[in-house]
Amino acid sequence: MDKMNRKLTRSASNRMVCGVCAGVGEYFQVDPTVIRLLWAILTFCGVGSGILVYIIAAVIMPEG
Repeated sequence: MDKMNRKLTRSASNRMVCGVCAGVGEYFQVDPTVIRLLWAILTFCGVGSGILVYIIAAVIMPEG
């Protein structure tokens, strides 16, 4: 995929909850499992801030 034409969207096919982590993984061309692990660490170490960020991202990001 061309770097100029990619857009940050939620994944429609590789989703666990809303597809946010898979969408971020597709955008940065990283395995979505790595993004999910990082998001879980943020949630547990950041006193729940990961949950708030996930909800905001799920609302803001369009579905791909």
